[in-house]
Amino acid sequence: MTEFKLQGSGGYIIADITEEQAKKADLGVGKLFLAPIGKLEEGKMKKHYCKNCETEFGNPPKIHLEENTNEQVSDNLILVERGQYTCEKCSSIIGEYRVFKKQDESDEAGNARPSN
Repeated sequence: MTEFKLQGSGGYIIADITEEQAKKADLGVGKLFLAPIGKLEEGKMKKHYCKNCETEFGNPPKIHLEENTNEQVSDNLILVERGQYTCEKCSSIIGEYRVFKKQDESDEAGNARPSN
């Protein structure tokens, strides 16, 4: 585990993540992003910064869990959890996450494919 700065739309989170998570978070623009990782464990998050407050906090952000919908988003992909990391002071959204599950892990549907 290594400590990284993960960008969100409303700030950033400093968290310990694995190399695999870091690869997911790297969108090729020189920064790492929260959204591609999914949900982070609260114990792995060390600090957060809120653009609205313009303040860095020495602890994890609050996690606001939206209603669990089990919404089908494609033939083999279900959205099982949607949530937001929010500022401890003003409750502004630091970033969002989604957790998906494939109904059939052996099926290709729901897998990202590189474009040629």
